[in-house]
Amino acid sequence: MPQGQNDTDQTRRRIIVGLGNPGRRYRNTRHNVGFMVIERLAKRCRCPKPKKAFAGRLYDAEFARPGQGARRAWLFEPLTYVNRSGHAVRTLAEFYRLTAADVLVVLDDMALPTGRLRARAKGSAGGHNGLEDILRSFGGDDLPRLRVGIGSPPPRMDPRAYVLSRFSDEEADEIDSAVAEAADAAEDWLFEDITQVMNKYNNRRPDASDEAPDADDR
Repeated sequence: MPQGQNDTDQTRRRIIVGLGNPGRRYRNTRHNVGFMVIERLAKRCRCPKPKKAFAGRLYDAEFARPGQGARRAWLFEPLTYVNRSGHAVRTLAEFYRLTAADVLVVLDDMALPTGRLRARAKGSAGGHNGLEDILRSFGGDDLPRLRVGIGSPPPRMDPRAYVLSRFSDEEADEIDSAVAEAADAAEDWLFEDITQVMNKYNNRRPDASDEAPDADDR
């Protein structure tokens, strides 16, 4: 595809963004669940090595399904730290003349039980500074997002320290399954739309705490 131009409607690319912090220090921390999902997707489609572009790591990906053809996507990990992701994501989208509706942001959420997924087509940032920065950059809240639950911090623990902590051994299998399921949901979004993803994944892991307001509605 020529740089700076859209694909045709039939082969229109989308962008899947995973939020996280760069560097070995932050690898596999709770705040880096978005990176984990991008890396799972890149491995699944056997992408070439990512290139450094738009202040991040950019994978050129293609996913194929029997009877549904193929979909190409950009898999993107901003390397600007979570809270400053907006400019990088918007610059990438504008370069390829894509809108907010063509971007899916995958992020962590303390309001959801560990491993629970929740997709939304739009809404507030729900207290997530990275998503808030992206919404501010796009100038609206009509941007699809996929939240991955990381659980709540223990009593008296600073939430900022909690999101930078690693998952316990007891949580390891559950978060690995959640990352795989989130990769499934992100791939489904390429072939379907966010409403179908919401219907398919939002109620897979019922929990009493789901009675709390959605993060996007807070």
